[in-house]
Amino acid sequence: MQKKQGLSRVIAENTGFIFIIPWLIGFLLFKVYPFASSLYYSFTNYDLFSGISKTGLMNYQQIFTDEDIVRAFLVTGKYALFDVPLKLIFALFIAYILNFKLKGVNFFRTAYYIPSILGGSIAIAILWRAVFNTEGLINSVLSIFGIPAINWMADGNTALFVIILLRIWQFGSSMVIFLAALKGVSEDLYEAASLDGASKWTQFFQITVPIITPVIFYNLITQLCQAFQEFNGPYLVTKGGPNGATTLISMLIYNNAFLRHKMGMASAQAWVLFVITTILTTIAFVSQKKWVYYADEDGR
Repeated sequence: MQKKQGLSRVIAENTGFIFIIPWLIGFLLFKVYPFASSLYYSFTNYDLFSGISKTGLMNYQQIFTDEDIVRAFLVTGKYALFDVPLKLIFALFIAYILNFKLKGVNFFRTAYYIPSILGGSIAIAILWRAVFNTEGLINSVLSIFGIPAINWMADGNTALFVIILLRIWQFGSSMVIFLAALKGVSEDLYEAASLDGASKWTQFFQITVPIITPVIFYNLITQLCQAFQEFNGPYLVTKGGPNGATTLISMLIYNNAFLRHKMGMASAQAWVLFVITTILTTIAFVSQKKWVYYADEDGR
C-alpha cells in the first residue's frame, strides 16, 4: 500500500515531465541527433555506401577554394539580396491596398494568398516555364510593343530573375501577416494626422510603418531564412542552369547528399550555410534596436 502511495506521489510530482517525454524523445531523436551527427560528418569524407574513409578539414577547405561552390554561395546571396526586400515591399503594398474597405476584398485576399500554397508544385513549375518560354506569354506581350523575344532561360541573369520573380509571386503568407498588423493600427491616429494636414503618403511612412516595424522585422527574419534555404524554384524551373547560374547552395547540398552520396561534403556545406544564416539573423537582431519600435508595458 505504501509503495503504491509512493508511486502515485512520484507520478503526481512529475506529471508535467511525463507528458513531455514523447516530445523530448522526438526532439532528441529527430533534431539533436541529426544536428550533432551532421557536424561530425562534416569533418569526414563520408560516403553513403562506402562509409567514412578520411577525417579532417578537407571538406571546408574545398568549400572555400572550389569555384563552383563559391559561386553557388554568391548566387544564393544575390538571390536573397533581391528576393527578400522585393517580396516584403510587394507584400506590404498589396496588404495596404487590401486593408481598405473595397468591394469583393475577401476574394482578392484569397486570390493573392493562393500562390504561396501552390508555388512549389510541379504544375506551377511547368506553368512558369511556359510563361517565360521563348514563345510564352511574356514574350507575346513584349511583341505587342515591338520588343524582340527574350530567351529567359538561356541567360544567367534573366534565369535568376525568373526564379526570383517566382518567389516574389508567393508573397501571400507575408501579406496576410502584414494585413493583420495593419488592422491593429488605430484609426484615431490617421484621423488626427488628417486634421493636421498630413497626406496619405506621410501617414503611411510616419504612422503605419513605425507601428508595424515589429511585424516587418518578423517577416524579414523568416523570409531571409527561407531565401537561403530555397530549393523548389531553381530545381523545378531551371535545374540550376544555365551553367550553374541559378544553382543555389541548397541544390549543391542536395546533389552531394543524394546524387553523389557525399554526405560529408553535404553536411559541411549545410553547416557553412547555417553559420552564414546565423550571422545575418544576428546582425538583424542587433540592428532592430535602431529601427524597430515596440509598445511599452502600458501599450503606448
